[in-house]
Formats: sequence, structure tokens, C-alpha cells
Amino acid sequence: MEKNLRQQKTTIIKIALFGPESTGKTTLAKQLAEYYETEWVPEFARDYLQKKWEENQHICEADDMMPIAYGQTALENEKLASANKYLFCDTNLMVTKVFSEMYYGFCDPLLDDAALKHEYDLFFLTDIDVPWEKDDIRDTPEGRETVFSAFKQTLIKAKKPFITLSGDEECRLAKATSIINNLTLAKQKGFSSHDFVEIYNHGTDFENVFKQLDIFKNGIPKSNLVSPATINNGILSLSETEFQEKASFYDSQKSKFKLKKFVPASGAASRMFKFLTAFLNDFDIDKETINAYINRTKDRELPIFIVGMEKFPFFKEVDKKLREIYPDFESLERDYKNYYFIKTVLSPEYFDFANKPKAVLPFHEYKTHIAIPIEEHLNECVHYATSGEISNLHFTVSEAHQNLFEESISLLKQKIENESDIQINVSYSYQNKTTDSVTVDLKNKLVRDKNNKLVFRPGGHGALIDNLNQLDADIIFVKNIDNVIQNHIDEITLYKKALAGVLLKVQEKVFGYLKAIENKEIQKDKIAEIASFLKEKLNTNLSSDFDKITLENQIEKIKELLDKPIRVCGMVKNEGEPGGGPFWVMNDEGITSLQIVETSQVDLSNTKQQEILAEATHFNPVDLVCGIKNYKGERFDLQKFVDEKAGFIVEKSVGGKIVKSYELPGLWNGSMANWLTIFVAVPLITFNPVKTVNDLLKAAHQPQ
Repeated sequence: MEKNLRQQKTTIIKIALFGPESTGKTTLAKQLAEYYETEWVPEFARDYLQKKWEENQHICEADDMMPIAYGQTALENEKLASANKYLFCDTNLMVTKVFSEMYYGFCDPLLDDAALKHEYDLFFLTDIDVPWEKDDIRDTPEGRETVFSAFKQTLIKAKKPFITLSGDEECRLAKATSIINNLTLAKQKGFSSHDFVEIYNHGTDFENVFKQLDIFKNGIPKSNLVSPATINNGILSLSETEFQEKASFYDSQKSKFKLKKFVPASGAASRMFKFLTAFLNDFDIDKETINAYINRTKDRELPIFIVGMEKFPFFKEVDKKLREIYPDFESLERDYKNYYFIKTVLSPEYFDFANKPKAVLPFHEYKTHIAIPIEEHLNECVHYATSGEISNLHFTVSEAHQNLFEESISLLKQKIENESDIQINVSYSYQNKTTDSVTVDLKNKLVRDKNNKLVFRPGGHGALIDNLNQLDADIIFVKNIDNVIQNHIDEITLYKKALAGVLLKVQEKVFGYLKAIENKEIQKDKIAEIASFLKEKLNTNLSSDFDKITLENQIEKIKELLDKPIRVCGMVKNEGEPGGGPFWVMNDEGITSLQIVETSQVDLSNTKQQEILAEATHFNPVDLVCGIKNYKGERFDLQKFVDEKAGFIVEKSVGGKIVKSYELPGLWNGSMANWLTIFVAVPLITFNPVKTVNDLLKAAHQPQ
């Protein structure tokens, strides 16, 4: 045998099976070779040591390590010559290296060097969750965990790209083939094996990553605005009497349904305190006055914060803490008092407000206590999302913050339950990491951090369509975590119930038509009635050739248009708030529909589109009531109604460099683009978001 430890160079994708004895390496190597119709490399040591045992009952010795290494390398190179696209190696020199170190306390330098140099596109680390099987050359089953740990640490120390495979034979094969298929695509698109493993371990879906890279390269088409949706032209206007009637109808029907309130509440309140963070980072109390800073930076928010400081619901608690920290606080100059107040509000040692979720921040000062948004949402929930004395509230949270939610709810829930005689069930979910986006530079090259790791960013609130998709409820009320108000709960309840009443009325009609279609009760004279309903109530026009197609096809088309989830969206008058608004939008097929459109989705270089955007009379306050089940009571797959072309490319400055990431179609924008949509004008009292801390100074958040 030629004593050669060099691997032959190849473009073949090589997968190494790596792990302790009796962990299914041989079985999987054979399965993969059969699946991909290619070669697999057996374990040279098995035949070598079996022969040694049969000849003189000798077991493996230290002197056997190098012959095994030479034999394994030669066998791999031999199989490579006839491999088809892939080569699966039952073992490799890294395995020989580990056994040499474990059993004999050393590894021949030639073996050690070759083992580290040998390259594989991916290592599958085989888990010890399969039964140990005895044979003549295997050791004992004791200590498998220790041996497995040694194998894993070897891969980590050598910086080899690996993925652990667990489960039974069938599960491992399915998992392995899925990984290999994605690895192949990733290699074709220029990803390294280490990049691939990073993406896999992060949990991001590879199909999504490939789509993201195409989007970065080709861009996203802008929305084609036809006109703004206005009162009686896409937006339903109700009188106070009609609001009362819709709310009463909802109250009369709600016992038939499972209700839930859905509150997007992920992330920290960093944007809420952004201008204060900037102030602390750029201000030196010993070199500059606060007034000089304001003049220098043209900061408009800071003076409002300082002037209104005593009106913030957290003022008294912060002021008390300041007097504990600084015994001479009362004698300090005004600038020092203001500076220390801001510093204490944001300091991780004290209040740390910018790093906490909005949900647990002090928002409203009542006579008896300070209320946080969680309390306001619990109160709202029992008022309008209750059926059968049970109210269901669901928060989307970041995993790091869930304990803060649970602690707050444990203090608040029983009090509200006792006052209302309503049982409140609270549940949580996280934004799915599979929706995260890779980050690229302006040349669309992957961005890495200082540790050479890929940088991922959350896919935006559009990712929450998956969270919504998992909920079991007939009617879901959607409202943002910061859109709460002090007092006026009865008014908020009225308008929310009225939107639900609109939904139920429409749903009743839609379900009736769909059941009639299923029962083959639709005749030609009914088609005109349904077409009128689609146009007048659901803002949906039939195609121009509808009258020319057969009755059978007309019924099929109507069913297709009706059998969708339904959303009723409150719309408030546009008073300059940043965000989305209601518009008539035309898609690539020339079909016009009602959509909520963000400014970033509009081609602002197009004068006509700019004019339409400026003509908008209403604004989206994220005040939705959703019907997510069909006429049979089955949940829709909400992912099927997403407009994949309605995402966003977001640019951020990181370390002085512009980077890009992709955000999914917004939850109430593109993610609901293909729902049945009804816009209803609601009063401004329903929209009181807290985007910056200064919004807490507005009348809606101050004591009455």
C-alpha cells in the first residue's frame, strides 16, 4: 500500500459521517449513496481489524493507527474516481485521530496534520440516541456521552462545518437529504460550508435566504396606486347609531364564537427613547449646557421632554431614586438635575427603559396606581373579546422578554378577573427565526460581524402572519401594544365591537353563499346578486369577461373570490402620522383591490404616484378584526393569501456602512393582501400610539 495521506482534489460534494461507534454511520452512508445513486466509502478499519481478530484474536493497537489512516485515505480516493456528484464517507481521518487520542493518549503528527487538512463540504455528527450494537471489534457501551462529547469538541476545535443528526433511520435520512439538497443549492450560489451551517443553526429557511438574495439583486416592484380610498369610495362611513347597532349585533352573536385578542409586542422600546439615547451619547455635562446642545443639534424632542418631565407617569419614581443616588440632588443646578434624570431613566443599573419592552413601561397615572400597557390590554380584552365568561389574549414577544410579561401579568390578571368576573387566558409566541433575513452590503455581498459571523435581522412584523396562523380562534382582534388610552374604555369598546359586528354581518352573507354553492343551489339569477354583493360590500370587481364564461365557471370564480379570510380595518383621518394608508391598488394582472400601503412601497420618483399618495384622507391605525376560518369552521392557511411581492428592502447604517436586509410583506399590508377587505372610518380616539416617550404627554395619555 502506498503510504499517502493526501486527498485528491475534486468538485464532488463530500459528506463525512462522524461520530462514536454504533451511531448509525454505516447505515446512513449506504442509504445516502443509494438515494443519490453514487458511491460511499466504507470504514477501512473494520475489515482491517476484523481480519486481525480472526487471525490471532488481537485487538487494535497504537501501531495500527497509521496503517488504518493510509488505508482509509486510499479507499476514499479510489471511490472518488467513480462517484456521481456526491461521495459519502462512512468514516475519515478525524475519526481515527479521535480514537488514537482517546485510547492511546497521543496521535501521530502525520495523522494529526492530515486529519485537520482533509476537507469535506459537511460533517454529519451522528448522535448516540440509537441503540448500541455489539460486535467483535467494538468497545463497551459505557461512557457513550463522554465519547460523543469528545467527537463534538474535536469538530469545534478544528473549526469543521458540522450538523448533528438525531432520530431513527428514517428521520435521519429525511433530515440528511434535505440538508444536502440545500447545501448543494447554497454552494451553487457561492455560500461556503461554514456560511451554510451558520444559516442552518440560526434556523433561517434556506429557500427564504435564496429568495432574499434574488430580491436584493433585482429589487422589489413598487405598488401601483390607482387612487386613495376615501369615504364612500372604499371606506365605509357609519353614523353613531349604526356603530351602536353593529356593536349590539356582535354582542348578540359572540357567544357562538371563540374570540381572541392578538397584540404584537416583540422588541425593546429603544426607538421610544432614541432621542434621549442620542443625547447621552453626544452630551458632556462638564463642557456644554443642555440649551447649547439643543441649539447645536436642532433637537426638537429634548426640550419637550424636559418641559413636560413632571407629567410623565414615571416621574415620581425616578425622582425618588435620584434623591437616593444623589443625597445633594436638591442643591444641584437645573442642567445637572435634568441630565441625571435622563441618565437614570436609561441606565441599565436603574430603570433601563430603552431595553425593556413597551408592554411593561409606565404609561398612565391613575389615582390609585401607575398602569402599564399590559394592564390596559387586559382591561380592553375583557371588555370586547369575551365569550362565555372567557377572554383570550395573545402576545407576540421576544424570548428574552417573556419573563417580564409573565411577572407583570401574574400581578395584574387576578385583579382584573375579580373585577370583571371574566377568566383571562394569556398565551405567547415568538417571531419565527426562519423568517429572519441575511444582511448584505450595497454590492449584495453577505455582511459579517467582527467575529466573521453572518449578520441576521428579524423579518419585520410581517413574520407575525405565521403566529396569527397558529391561533385557534374564530374572531381575532388585532391591536398594537402601544395603542392604548387612559380612560374612555367604553368608547374604545364600542368601536371595536362595531368592527366585529361588521365582520360578522359580512361573514354571515359570505358563508351563506358558499354553503349554497357547495349544495349546488346557485342558479343563474343568483349570480347577479352575488356579483353586486362582491362589488358593494367587499370592494371586489369581477373580470370584464365574467359574463362570457359558462355558469359552471362563473360559480367556480365566485367561490374562489369568496372563500378567503376576512379583515375589517378601522381607518382614522390622516393627520400626518407616519405609516400606511388605504388605497386602491392595481396588481400585475390589472386587478384593482383595496390595500393598506406604506410610503416605502410607493415610487416617490413618479409624480403621479406622489400626487395620489398626497391625496390620502385616512391613515391605518392597526385596528383590525379578522375572521380566519372558512364556512366549514376550518382554519385558513393564511400563508396562501400573502402577496410575496409586497416586501421591503430596508437600509441601515451599521458601523458607518450602509447595509441592506429584507422585511417580509407587512402583517396588515402584503401579508393580508389577498384577504377580503373592508375599511371602516373610526374616530381618532381609537388611535393613540406611543412612538416616542413624548407621546405620553398627549391628552389621551394624561389623567382626566
